[in-house]
Amino acid sequence: MKRSMIKSIAVIAALGLTAAACGGDDDDTAEEPADTVAEPAEEPAPETTMAEEPAPETTMAEEPAPETTMAEEPAGEGLVLGYVLPQTGGLSVIVDALVKPVEMAHEEILAAGGDLTLIPSDSGTDPNVASASVDGLIADGVHGIIGPAGTPVTLGVIDKITGANIVMCSGSNTGVVFSTYDDNGYYFRTAPPDSLQAQVLADTMTDDGVTSAAIAAVGNEYGAGFADELEAALDANGVTVAAKVVYDENATSYDAEVDEVANSGAEAVVLISYAEGVTFMQGMIEAGIGPADIDVYFTDGAKDNVTAEAVDPNNPSVLEGIRGTSPSLAPPDGEPTFVERFSEFAPDAPTIFSAHFYDCTMTMALASLEAGSTDPSVYVENMLTVTNDGTECSSYAECAELIEAGEDVNYQGASGPVDFSDVGEPTAGAYDVYTFDSESVAQTEDTITFSSI
Repeated sequence: MKRSMIKSIAVIAALGLTAAACGGDDDDTAEEPADTVAEPAEEPAPETTMAEEPAPETTMAEEPAPETTMAEEPAGEGLVLGYVLPQTGGLSVIVDALVKPVEMAHEEILAAGGDLTLIPSDSGTDPNVASASVDGLIADGVHGIIGPAGTPVTLGVIDKITGANIVMCSGSNTGVVFSTYDDNGYYFRTAPPDSLQAQVLADTMTDDGVTSAAIAAVGNEYGAGFADELEAALDANGVTVAAKVVYDENATSYDAEVDEVANSGAEAVVLISYAEGVTFMQGMIEAGIGPADIDVYFTDGAKDNVTAEAVDPNNPSVLEGIRGTSPSLAPPDGEPTFVERFSEFAPDAPTIFSAHFYDCTMTMALASLEAGSTDPSVYVENMLTVTNDGTECSSYAECAELIEAGEDVNYQGASGPVDFSDVGEPTAGAYDVYTFDSESVAQTEDTITFSSI
């Protein structure tokens, strides 16, 4: 599909055409929550940590990274960013939560006098789809890439992007693998790693009085990595992990895995899943270990993908009592007007990771402005400088005025302070602690900020 560059409001129309053109050809059904809204149980989908997407059979699907930074010079003199986000596949149900904040940031940057072009691109939930899109964006001469959404798909393209010395930023990769990944210094994420959420979930369970737990996790980098971190955190809290089951996301039945969890005798079960968790939950209910029987906990990946309608359309309260954690939709230290502004910009759009993708766009634009260059090998250094120290500012207009006056800035994002560490990730994360009510709607009860420092 030939890409077209879009500016200002035209980005919305172009995205609609792109999604329509790609929709009929999609056959990639595996993925993680953006490292999260439900698909039918028989067609597994992907965080929420949504949030992330189920893993493909192989992690790396691409050719060796290009040796040159750009295949060609992009049109215009301003910054050119491409995004690789799931317009098709299992995560397409939440694509507005990921794309709309990028579009919103784009409009605000243009309104403040910035020069930014967006090129839309589809990741599907398949590294092969994402890899082809990345090839096209590199050929288009982009200066940076936003996305992909989930850890497994990102693992399929990260070497191609960072090996070409192109800055990339994801607002929903939560897999712990990226904390130590050799990314050539070009990979950033505004979503905090699952190592932080695992501790918050473990503390929540401990405060609830849980003394033994079983963990059931989708078998990809998101699920398996989260399970390992959670096991360690529970153990440190004195909670016995009676069983840890890592299952095949593409399996048609989880009877054996459910039996292992049930036979463990654990008084609580943690489900780390995407939409395939619907089938797992159905099995748990049949085995007498559903939320009506014992304590059940979700992570972000299951929160929006495992729905009451999918689990049991005849029982709207089937998820009542399930508790869990997910990256906060309105972090207390985030830019206070973002939630209202985004609601006006994209009414009815889901909001999982929206603040984080907005911050990716803003940070890349401000880094380029501060560097005085669109060359990613130059402005990559400014990804850290615009998010640490300096005069605090929270909008492109405000930050740009300071930069043009020669001041150092410290961008305060919609998702929080950002404060990139030297490995390009937040050093703290804000997490909502929620409980499903009698209509199986997750109600936030508390927001906890946890720091790795």
